[in-house]
Amino acid sequence: MPQLNTKTFASQIFWLAITFGTLYVLVTKVGLPRVGAVLEAREAKISGDLDKATQLKAETDAIVAAYEKAVAEARAGAHKLLNETAATADAAAAKRTADVVAGLAAKQKEAEARIEGQKQTALANVRAVAAEAAAAAVAKLAGVSPDQAGVDGAVDAALKERA
Repeated sequence: MPQLNTKTFASQIFWLAITFGTLYVLVTKVGLPRVGAVLEAREAKISGDLDKATQLKAETDAIVAAYEKAVAEARAGAHKLLNETAATADAAAAKRTADVVAGLAAKQKEAEARIEGQKQTALANVRAVAAEAAAAAVAKLAGVSPDQAGVDGAVDAALKERA
């Protein structure tokens, strides 16, 4: 094996030192700065993304808070409108009820007046019929025709006793 030949061992160590030194210089001057730059760029990008995410989360929280406030205001407005509408409907219903009650009371008074008028007419008719019946009964039983004033007086007296 040529690597273990002691006659060429010094030249192999020389070339090993030159190759190692060159490789060391290339890595420290070219490779490591590039790797360091890539690592710094990645760290800066990650840090920027985290800052942007924090900012967006804060904006999102503000938007959610504004949305919840708007929803709460809308609900409060809806409840207020509902209460106002219910109060208006109750007032309208009460007014209509009062109008109906007043109309029914007026109709009741009118009906009572008509009934009273018909009652008076009926009583007058009963008086006339009773007077005719009494006159006819006296004429058939006694065979005399009674005078109208006497019959009317007797019927009035009988009606007063019953009333």
